[in-house]
Amino acid sequence: MNDRMQQLGNVMFVLAAVGSLAASAGPKSDGAARHDSGKCRPRSNSRIYNPQGTMLWGTRQAWTEGAPADERTSVLVSATLSGEAGALKLEGGRLVGKSPVGAVLQGENSAGQKVEVAICGAEPSAGDPAMVWYRIEAWNPVAEDWENPCVATGAAPDPRAVVLDGSWDATGAHRAGPQKITFACEAGALAKCVTWGYRPWAVAGGRSLADAHQSCTRMVRADYCGDGGSHTRAGTLIDYYDSLGVASRTTQATATWNPAQAAFEAAWAPDGATCLSRTRDGRTLGAVLMECPGRFQAGAVDLGGGDTCVVRRPQAGAAVLRNRSIPQRPAHPPDSN
Repeated sequence: MNDRMQQLGNVMFVLAAVGSLAASAGPKSDGAARHDSGKCRPRSNSRIYNPQGTMLWGTRQAWTEGAPADERTSVLVSATLSGEAGALKLEGGRLVGKSPVGAVLQGENSAGQKVEVAICGAEPSAGDPAMVWYRIEAWNPVAEDWENPCVATGAAPDPRAVVLDGSWDATGAHRAGPQKITFACEAGALAKCVTWGYRPWAVAGGRSLADAHQSCTRMVRADYCGDGGSHTRAGTLIDYYDSLGVASRTTQATATWNPAQAAFEAAWAPDGATCLSRTRDGRTLGAVLMECPGRFQAGAVDLGGGDTCVVRRPQAGAAVLRNRSIPQRPAHPPDSN
């Protein structure tokens, strides 16, 4: 009996030693295994990122902590429905075909570098059966781990993304492309405009909302020049309205909005503001005009409903949206960039 117990003890010791070696030598020494097996694990919300200004994609601007903030960069700009993901196709705001959860797509960042994107979960939208929110992760080459590329906020500590057709470049312009899609994260203008009712796949009054969605992305970020530059501050409230029947002007005070304090700001087209009354962040109109010389010219334009512009674009297309906002004091000298 003692000999058998000793043998069993020796076996258990060997198994424990082998297990210990496997645990210590596995993921740490085998980068490929760690890469393949590390995606879509349960995560804790231990990392908090503070977005600077209003973002377009709603994603992190860089994988490196403390990197200079640049609102026109992103760790994930677009992905492609090819290869393993070729069995998927985009219909409205959802991926159809085989189950997308578990798929790994090939994407790219704003520098044109390749990025792997894993779809980890799917939550159908309660208000629109044509739309699904996806939980995604991208391979972080700096940390050598899979991470949610979407910027977390207090309202969305584990942010999701909606899938949109095509891609957007650093100027904020939409680019159509075969099998190209964009994962628009909750904190970004692309997703906000979807949740505000401007779903680019939808129709209102017999008219596609694609232009309204694109115009909305300019309005959310106060991209007056249509070059991707933002002129707002994070958390600034605006009241938006249109002639499409999607949104109307707010006339009654609410817990978060007082119409009596607001003033007309701008009218919007897909390529930026068509005319301006004032800026959202308090800088002078002159400062904005210097950023895009020759784009606007002085001249009052009465749009009706009490909305009057001070400067306008002579060759601008028809405005799709308008907005009001509460005047802000400049956060910096008026003529500084």
